[in-house]
Amino acid sequence: MADQRREMTATGRAAATGTGSRGPRVIARLLRGIDAINDRVGRWSAWLALLLVLVTTTDVAMRYLFRTSFVFVQELEWHLFAVMFLITAGYAHLLNSHVRVDIFYVRLSPRAQAWIDLVCGILFLFPAVFLIVWTSIPFVAASVHDLEGSPDPGGIPARFVLKAVIPLGFLLLGIQGISETIKNYYRALGREVPR
Repeated sequence: MADQRREMTATGRAAATGTGSRGPRVIARLLRGIDAINDRVGRWSAWLALLLVLVTTTDVAMRYLFRTSFVFVQELEWHLFAVMFLITAGYAHLLNSHVRVDIFYVRLSPRAQAWIDLVCGILFLFPAVFLIVWTSIPFVAASVHDLEGSPDPGGIPARFVLKAVIPLGFLLLGIQGISETIKNYYRALGREVPR
């Protein structure tokens, strides 16, 4: 009986710390799933970038060649840009390509960098993501309730769709933050990240 308890305690400890055989597989599956979501969103947003280039080129050509412009097209430009910016924040975090002032960071060891990323993720990223998602939901709900559209004649009628991308984009950033925090936890301890 005491042997069984010791074995169960060791198994529970291994699962909690990710050192058991099942723990790393679950963590690896979670990391792969989160990374795959943001990777797909990021790759899909490349098509939005192409669409944005086409819309902007059309707008400029219409303005300079035909001396006319449409509010719908102008609004579509910044709507596409806003969507791209919001939904690719998680993708940028996945690729570690976000803006960083790294005067000292680049000179640190990979373990020290992992500690900094781990602590900053917990202290800054997660509270910011929570705050923005939490405060944007009533903002989006009011916009959907009113079926908010452009205040300009001829503008895009469904502005509430754009506003709904705010919490979505930050949720994508938040889940990628979970993935990166787990990876940085392993790196900070000098352990291999489960794959």
